[in-house]
Amino acid sequence: MNDKTNSLDAFWMPFTANRQFKASPRILTEAKGMYYKTDDGREILDGTAGLWCCNAGHSREQITEAVSAQIAKLDYAPPFQMGHPMPFELAERLVQHSPEGLDHVFFTNSGSESVDTALKIAIAYHRLRGQGTRQRLVGREKGYHGVGFGGISVGGLVNNRKFFGSLLNGVDHLPHTLNIKANAFTKGLPENGAELADELENIVALHDASTIAAVIVEPFAGSAGVIMPPQGYLQRLRDICTKHGILLIFDEVITGYGRIGDAFAANRFGVKPDMITTAKGLTNGAIPMGAVFVSDDIYNTFMDGPEGIELFHGYTYSGHPVAAAAGLATLDIYEQDGLFARGLELESYWQETMHSLQGAPNIIDIRSLGLVAGIEFAPSADGAGKRGYEVFLRCFEKGVLVRATGDIIAVSPPLIIEKAQIDRIAEAISEAARSVS
Repeated sequence: MNDKTNSLDAFWMPFTANRQFKASPRILTEAKGMYYKTDDGREILDGTAGLWCCNAGHSREQITEAVSAQIAKLDYAPPFQMGHPMPFELAERLVQHSPEGLDHVFFTNSGSESVDTALKIAIAYHRLRGQGTRQRLVGREKGYHGVGFGGISVGGLVNNRKFFGSLLNGVDHLPHTLNIKANAFTKGLPENGAELADELENIVALHDASTIAAVIVEPFAGSAGVIMPPQGYLQRLRDICTKHGILLIFDEVITGYGRIGDAFAANRFGVKPDMITTAKGLTNGAIPMGAVFVSDDIYNTFMDGPEGIELFHGYTYSGHPVAAAAGLATLDIYEQDGLFARGLELESYWQETMHSLQGAPNIIDIRSLGLVAGIEFAPSADGAGKRGYEVFLRCFEKGVLVRATGDIIAVSPPLIIEKAQIDRIAEAISEAARSVS
């Protein structure tokens, strides 16, 4: 028998160039506060909050203790036709931070599941109201809504779609809002492009509103490289959806839980969707969990239907007791430490520091809001994505973790970051930019 004890081959890594990684692996073994530690003992400043999820920093004792106590007391309870206290308590706490009127929470295990849940609720809602013809879904180019078949159908990232066949039928896409020529190096929301929301009217004219169930967009597109909505764009979408009886879903898996200076982007932008999908920062990345916030109108429509199971949908681990304990402890930290407002408090310093990179070699755009930034590089002669990946590697060598998405470096640190650490992230990107051809 072959000894496979130390082999990296058995694990098929997600969204990773497996052969490339396993030839030169980057292994993280510990994490605390703002820092990871590698298997060779180096400290790595986390400029990505893990994967947009560790908003309160790493290995918080309150979360560790809550998870440990809960798993010792009640490790699992079935969520179908049974209950336990934790998800009820967590839902009640969460809706204190959601937009007014989004007062009900359906728990999932990931952002992908949250998106597919919201899409199913949208279609079922219209059917319950006697409008079963409303089955079409509208996403957006460059959108990322997870990896379920629903999510990749409404999503707009080509590599996530092209390998998997025809996907869901009856899906249209709005144009994306990235316009470097008109909006390069904007701090906050760009001035140009609100009229792109009007494309929804063309989709309505093509199919008729009576066939369209929902529009789903990220308040800003995260995985596509931090693409901000133009000023007034989201409100225009809201107005058009309201006019035609179409549900509006905000995918806040990335923007939720403090990333741009409020609990939700919907709060900061003052635009109320009908549903909000979340995950990631819900448990600070400690335990998988997602949540869909649903409007009172949608929830009451289901509750006013026939007696019995109102929604034939759910997951074995919906509202898992250990995940809910992590969520409650995470919410305690957010509230006690004022982290939902932290992105707004540091926004000015963050923007000035990130935009100080303007003029560094090959940087063609910088986009920023709250505690997130996208730094876009011109593609190298070796092909798209090569330069971004090299910058990512050089930053890691310098002890700073950033995220490469094509030729865009996305930065989204834990909300506990200090100004000196913001400076260090910018310095690492600057040095990497100057060292990469």
